[in-house]
Amino acid sequence: MTTIALYGTWESPITAEHAAAAGGGPGWVELADGRVWWAEGRPLDGGRVAIAHAVPGERPTDALPPGWNARNRVHEYGGKPFTVVGGALVFTHWDDQRLYRKNHHMPATEDPRPLTPMPDRRHGLRYADPVAAPGGAEVWCVRETITGDAPTDVRRELVAVPLDGSAANDAAAVRVLAASHRFMTSPRPSPDSRHAAWIGWNHPAMPWDGTELCVAEVTGDGTFGPHMVTAGGPAEAVCQVDWDGPDRLLAMTDPDGWWNLHRIDLGATDPPEARNLLPVAEELGGPLWRLGQCWFAPLGGGRHAVLRAGRLAVLDEAGGLTDVPCELDWWAPTLSAEGGLIAGVAGGPQRELGVITVDLSTSLAQIVEVTPQPAGLPDAALLPRPVELRFAAAGGAQIPAYVYPPTNPSYRAPDGERPPFLVHVHGGPTGHSNPVLDMAIAFFTSRGFGVVAPNYGGSTGYGRAYRERLREQWGVVDVEDCATVALALAADGVADGNRMIIRGGSAGGWTTAAALTAAGPPIFRCGTAMYPIIDLTRWVADEADGDGGAAVETHDFESHYLHSLIGPLPQARDRYVDRSPISHVDRMGGPILLLQGLDDQICPPVQARRLVDALDGTGIPHAYLAFEGEQHGFRRAETIAAALHAELSFYGQVLGFDPPGVKPIDLTS
Repeated sequence: MTTIALYGTWESPITAEHAAAAGGGPGWVELADGRVWWAEGRPLDGGRVAIAHAVPGERPTDALPPGWNARNRVHEYGGKPFTVVGGALVFTHWDDQRLYRKNHHMPATEDPRPLTPMPDRRHGLRYADPVAAPGGAEVWCVRETITGDAPTDVRRELVAVPLDGSAANDAAAVRVLAASHRFMTSPRPSPDSRHAAWIGWNHPAMPWDGTELCVAEVTGDGTFGPHMVTAGGPAEAVCQVDWDGPDRLLAMTDPDGWWNLHRIDLGATDPPEARNLLPVAEELGGPLWRLGQCWFAPLGGGRHAVLRAGRLAVLDEAGGLTDVPCELDWWAPTLSAEGGLIAGVAGGPQRELGVITVDLSTSLAQIVEVTPQPAGLPDAALLPRPVELRFAAAGGAQIPAYVYPPTNPSYRAPDGERPPFLVHVHGGPTGHSNPVLDMAIAFFTSRGFGVVAPNYGGSTGYGRAYRERLREQWGVVDVEDCATVALALAADGVADGNRMIIRGGSAGGWTTAAALTAAGPPIFRCGTAMYPIIDLTRWVADEADGDGGAAVETHDFESHYLHSLIGPLPQARDRYVDRSPISHVDRMGGPILLLQGLDDQICPPVQARRLVDALDGTGIPHAYLAFEGEQHGFRRAETIAAALHAELSFYGQVLGFDPPGVKPIDLTS
């Protein structure tokens, strides 16, 4: 029986706890020792990251005892936290950021052994993206050393860590291999162990702006000789490298504006030239937000597994680009391959992300779900099916967006009513919304809200030209594109134009606050900004200030990001002030909810608090919820659930209805 009820008031079996339990998921897949290995976020276990492994088709097993948390803080976002070397699992542990080793044939209850020394200061030495070094006695990785109290007091090096544990009490046993750039990926050894390749870049570039692919000889003492740059540059971003023989490299890079797969023959020309294996106006790579991401994996015989804008495909140098038949719409950039077996993490509109293997060694691809769908997954009839639409932006650009309609077979709205819509703004801003099941979105759509997730100008997946629509236009193009999508949905009768809401986290929180304080008639009734940027003038390192970056309110990795998003300093200083939401609190077009982790080093609480303090006494309703122990992005189940309950209560109060079963939050005005 169908109940008639106003949009937003529908009752749903998809609880905030459902969404919270789904907030982790697998990542960082690696094929080794005949098994699939992966990291797995567990919101119900304090948000820790576990390591699990399985033979495809068999039950997964935890590799670590309870309490171990395989995360690291390199670049604050963290990089790949583990590798498997000679029957041993090598991984990073959050509590002390050291590298540890555990023989995976030992019982899971046996504690691992430390490989690196205890730092003098908390989290003062951090490691990421470990890979097996030639000979099997070491791992190579990136080491980040905190040298002072300022966010930019950081040094990074490529180092070799012995696997015998000798460096656990002797810091000198960790050998420095190279320090070519301020930022580097872990080096990859050549098949004959004579060379190493890595990617590096320097401020103010971000890794999707311009990087350099470096190659160096491995010397007799095991260190690296002088490196040569074989690809990349100020306007070319190499995002992944692998070897294709002792003297040939494979590189995912974008000299023509699209991340395509290239081969570099080190001995063919001087300097070496990169040859595009299959020129296509499609993205086969992506932004290198976290060290260790993989968009391609060699399969042998001139064939390579690639991600074609998130879809799994095979690039055959002799036969073009072919999608792998699969119901899963999106694959994460964590591909691993051995022979014809591919492993990765994939999901779809009605399937949560899971570890998947695809065996291409036979004529028909065999797909195995290594991690099955959760037992408590709601009925498919409650899960929204997004439709990808394109909206015309000013200037002729097309804005891709995923539209999720209100979805609950037990309810329908009164005739003539149009639904409130949430404009969900992805982070980054060099990020991308994808059509994978998001239980937080289903939480709202099953209650009668529509959701639209625009890939506004600056998003990845559509080539460098689309990405650079946001260059020096952050706070303009992203706001305008989100407004364009909202207004178009209202004009088409899909959404109620008087009940448009904007929400987002990190850079999405920035766009939310910027949209609510934009000049002109208000478009959004209210907004939710999660761990946002509010004041640009403090979220950037400006050497002209004379403080060496000590006052910057973010981490080193993004401390110069605004030089491309807003403009160089000191020339564009007025733009930083004018674009900041904190400068236009008097223009706030509606109530705002701020959600913040108190341990956030990327968008620290001082940013959100600055807006709260400015709003106090203005008469503009607002609320601020802060969560102890949470960093950038919420990982604990209780936090995720509390945040969703707060959002639903907030929207109900603003739009004038009482969401069933939700305790109201206090709005300050």
